Amino acid sequence: MAALVLATARRLLLRGSGSWRRSRLRSGAPARRGFSSGSAYPRVPLSSPLPGVPEPVFATVDGQEKFETKVTTLENGLRVASQNKFGQFCTVGVLINSGSRYEAKYLSGIAHFLEKLAFSSTDRFDSKDEILLTLEKHGGICDCQTSRDTTMYAVSADSKGLDTVVGLLADVVLHPRLTDEEIDMTRMAVQFELEDLNMRPDPEPLLTEMIHEAAYQENTVGLHRFCPTENIGKIDREVLHSYLRNYYTPDRMVLAGVGVEHEHLVECARKHLQGTRPAWGCAKAVDVDRSVAQYTGGMVKLERDMSNVSLGPAPFPELTHIMIGLESCSFLEEDFIPFAVLNMMMGGGGSFSAGGPGKGMFTRLYLNVLNRHHWMYNATSYHHSYEDTGLLCVHASADPRQVREMVEILTKEFILMAGTVDVAELERAKTQLMSMLMMNLESRPVIFEDVGRQVLATRSRKLPHELCALIP
Repeated sequence: MAALVLATARRLLLRGSGSWRRSRLRSGAPARRGFSSGSAYPRVPLSSPLPGVPEPVFATVDGQEKFETKVTTLENGLRVASQNKFGQFCTVGVLINSGSRYEAKYLSGIAHFLEKLAFSSTDRFDSKDEILLTLEKHGGICDCQTSRDTTMYAVSADSKGLDTVVGLLADVVLHPRLTDEEIDMTRMAVQFELEDLNMRPDPEPLLTEMIHEAAYQENTVGLHRFCPTENIGKIDREVLHSYLRNYYTPDRMVLAGVGVEHEHLVECARKHLQGTRPAWGCAKAVDVDRSVAQYTGGMVKLERDMSNVSLGPAPFPELTHIMIGLESCSFLEEDFIPFAVLNMMMGGGGSFSAGGPGKGMFTRLYLNVLNRHHWMYNATSYHHSYEDTGLLCVHASADPRQVREMVEILTKEFILMAGTVDVAELERAKTQLMSMLMMNLESRPVIFEDVGRQVLATRSRKLPHELCALIP
């Protein structure tokens, strides 16, 4: 149809514009258009520089910034950390030793609630909209994330608004209102997230919860990260204040910043985070959980009937997902870097992944599992590391009729980890890990989180990308 319309339009144009046609016949054919296809230098090979083009000037290694981390401890125990990666924007936030692993004496799910309640109304801001409008004046965005051992309130904004950003963070962390309306809205948000989690095609979040529950039964990092359904209606303002009183204390906090002057950040911390009375009062913390993770091992199963998932001619594939894990080490131990390299060497992914070596196509789980067993939908390695323990695990998916074979294949790969490692394989894994770390150095939120976690755990050693080269 498109070709027919164009042809008709051309005929009408030639018929109706006789003067244009006659003038074109008089003047002859139009001149050939010149394209910039390199015809100006027809005999210069691609391996040689073009004549007349100035030589490029490249940055040298000596001109790179040295990412030095500075740490200052205030009188109230709050630690202030910064890294000198400068630019127009900065990332600043408060990291707290708080998370689901500290909920042994509380209702499970408090940290999950606090994550959803973050950046709500405070003593100074009547609503979340006011907070967002304040951040918009400095081109800022905010976020809160909770893990098993760390709660992070972060803001990225223009560096000129540092004092405003730190003041806002102090208000959000220490002076939340936690109104009944906000808690009711959070209950609905948590309920919706739990329902969505159970309906997602990707089972990885659920499997991660289950592998931790099996490895550390009823202690520390084995406690539920998501709020159980039966606890949604039990968590109220009093329960939240009781938890905040014990774990939101200055000695458990770090104000971390990337792209800021250290002295300026310390000045803002003294102004907004020192000597302030939090919303839950100044009572002394009691019953602070200082338990060390105890690896127990075990198995957790979840059975589902997927026969009626799809009513169409092509039903949803009925897959069985498993995750097998072993205890590794904490990120404070020297073995942390070898475990990180081992995780990269195992690699893996989905059976439909595309790409080259950068996507891990030469990792062990691709070469030994996915390439040799067509019925495997997925085989991916994960490494979870904490202050006192760690988990190295592999997630795999296949047809339910081949579960036994799938488990045997993964068990064999775990056994082969203790065998001989090829030199090229090791160097490739180390290069991939260093490449990933260097890419993360260009992302300020990632640097900010790493700096904060280092200071929270009082970690003092070389950066991972410096240690990678030391692995024999």
